[in-house]
Amino acid sequence: MEQSEAPLLSALADYREQNRYGFTPPGHRQGHGTDPRVLSVLGHEAFADDVLASGGLDDRRTSNEYLKHAEDLMADAVGADIAWFSTCGSSLSVKAAMMAVAGGDGGLLVPRDSHKSIVAGLIFSGVQPRWVTPRWDADRHFSHPPSPQDYRDVFDKYPDAAGALVVSPSPYGTCTDLAAIAEVCHERGKPLIVDEAWGAHLPFHEDLPTWAMDAGADVCVVSVHKMGAGFEQGSVFHLQGDLVDQDRLSACADLLMTTSPSVLMYAAMDGWRRQMVEHGHQLIGDALDLANHVRDAIELIPDVEVMDDELLGAEASHDLDRLQVLIDVSATGTSGYQAHDWLRAHKKIDLGMSDHRRILATMSFADDKDTAERLLDALWAWRKAAEDLEPAPPMRLPSPTEIQLETRQLPRDAFFGRVEQVPTTEASGRVCAEQITPYPPGIPAVVPGEVLDDAVLEYLRSGIKAGMNVPDAADTTMETIRVVGT
Repeated sequence: MEQSEAPLLSALADYREQNRYGFTPPGHRQGHGTDPRVLSVLGHEAFADDVLASGGLDDRRTSNEYLKHAEDLMADAVGADIAWFSTCGSSLSVKAAMMAVAGGDGGLLVPRDSHKSIVAGLIFSGVQPRWVTPRWDADRHFSHPPSPQDYRDVFDKYPDAAGALVVSPSPYGTCTDLAAIAEVCHERGKPLIVDEAWGAHLPFHEDLPTWAMDAGADVCVVSVHKMGAGFEQGSVFHLQGDLVDQDRLSACADLLMTTSPSVLMYAAMDGWRRQMVEHGHQLIGDALDLANHVRDAIELIPDVEVMDDELLGAEASHDLDRLQVLIDVSATGTSGYQAHDWLRAHKKIDLGMSDHRRILATMSFADDKDTAERLLDALWAWRKAAEDLEPAPPMRLPSPTEIQLETRQLPRDAFFGRVEQVPTTEASGRVCAEQITPYPPGIPAVVPGEVLDDAVLEYLRSGIKAGMNVPDAADTTMETIRVVGT
């Protein structure tokens, strides 16, 4: 295919050149009706490009197939059979894949360190999760993705499961052995879904972890906005092979998708694909070189450790995306939460993630020497200021066995059943009826249907006092919690 084309961008340029005008949504009429105070912040261009996808950019039958052409180009660029664009984020895309594969039939192998969007998919669909336990580094209180043998063991226990789901890369940049897990699935004739939200860039450079389609995955979901150049919510899901029904996957996506997709998001994904095909290898190669420089420079800061090779090994992660610069600050006596907040307040630097002992700086192909120096200057300033910060508040960090909660009900049944809100001090032994998710990274500490225990409850309560954020809880102070009614 002619990868120099960008059909959605070209159609948008043509829309403007023809001076089209629609008596249709959006009601702002390409910004003509937008409050000047809004335009002064957002600019006129964003509104000028916010047009109706069907019956606007394309005709009412979408006979020009601008979107389909762009999706076909994306699939061709990354080696998939089919690609679909989503303007509802990978949260929608992964739910559609789960429903298409498992759809209430036999359950689905799911790693317990999955993103909350996957748990939301379990709640929506009623799919029975067959949990695959991550591998835990108890010293660092850090989870590594499950191994191929972990998936083999759970499949042996639940041979009727409809398929398996893997999250790789994790929000920390760690990756599992996708090719070996795909082999475990395909030996059984079962499909593999990969939530590769953090891996949209992986097809475009050989020094990055293996792209899911190259590893043999059947469905792969990527967030173009995370490691690409799309707008927030821009996502693509890819399909290859015949283990997943193409029409069912498309129909499941259609059930969840908005009927008013953003042309602005579509066009940005279209243009990013072209950019990566034409220049991605050089851009990402330069970004990797820069990230390696940043990693080496951060290691010079006293009591600060950049995590890399210690994350890899037989009992750890299989690979690592080194654009994700994971920094352990625990030896400074302060927490990742404190470092995150100080950098935002004093140096105007925002980081992608923090926890009780780490901060994460995500590098991108858009970064350069100036942005790298800004990060390093800010970290040195924080390190000096850390001498005068209060010690990190104590947190109760459960052991690996304590955080493996018993599942007593389907997530859907617990979430939609009769619930009570009880003091957290009285919740141990009760079945949780809500997601409790430290965010970021968005991995639930408790899933609806799991039995709460003292260790996890104390971890959450002490975490709140230490700076943890749990925005999806009904009571974000964690003084109370929703449980299944008796």
